[in-house]
Amino acid sequence: MVAFPPLSVPARDAADAQHALLFTICTLVTRPADYAEMTATFLAGGFTADVAEYLYLDNSAGNAWDAYSGFAQMFGQARGRYVIYCHQDVRLLADGARDLLARLAELDRLDPTWALAGNAGGLANGDAAIRISDPHGEDTRRGKLPIRAVALDENFMVLRRASPVGISADIGGFHMYGPDLCLHAKLAGRGVWVIDFHLRHLSGGRVDLAFCDVQDRLQRKYAALFGRRWRIRTTATWVILPLGLRDRWKSWRQMRKRRAKARERFG
Repeated sequence: MVAFPPLSVPARDAADAQHALLFTICTLVTRPADYAEMTATFLAGGFTADVAEYLYLDNSAGNAWDAYSGFAQMFGQARGRYVIYCHQDVRLLADGARDLLARLAELDRLDPTWALAGNAGGLANGDAAIRISDPHGEDTRRGKLPIRAVALDENFMVLRRASPVGISADIGGFHMYGPDLCLHAKLAGRGVWVIDFHLRHLSGGRVDLAFCDVQDRLQRKYAALFGRRWRIRTTATWVILPLGLRDRWKSWRQMRKRRAKARERFG
């Protein structure tokens, strides 16, 4: 009888299992002084070295990294149970690490497979949920939080390592990566939420030509994916997406026959 050796656990997975770090805070930095002010507020809010690590990519001399490639790079290095993507111009106020953990524990109860949380985002009904202070308003609270969302604003987002989602490699730029992450979560069947975590964002955002270009690329990407008809050949069957009325009828008949055969062969 062949004896197989036990599987070794990679060091990073072992650290995650033991929750060696709770948070990894990831930021693209163009203004080091701004980033220093940001980290100072996080440290004062309880995101200290015993529970958090800070990862950044230096764009101060030029955009060596965009948001999509940069955050993918940092996620690959992250050791925290929760990976925070945030702008360099956010500042923590009264809410700190303990408050964030409480909000995320609430999501664990409401939606055990949740993937993403943020302080602002769009809802399925076309409205928005917001908990922020920024140039558009002070101490803004909109929506009954926590609430499910379909897209998150990029100023502050939390990714749950236990429910990882990908980010696109074919969009690029510095906008719309929040909606892109949320679409990946939706495809994976994982929840996206806006939570009650109040902070200050020094910028009100800008919808410039670069924003329009990235939105156009994102829309074209997903329109091509969802708008075309797919016939996917596996080793055992054909998967047809999307299913039209005729396809649904044919698929129902096929599945009925296959289920009958499966019950006959395997019980």
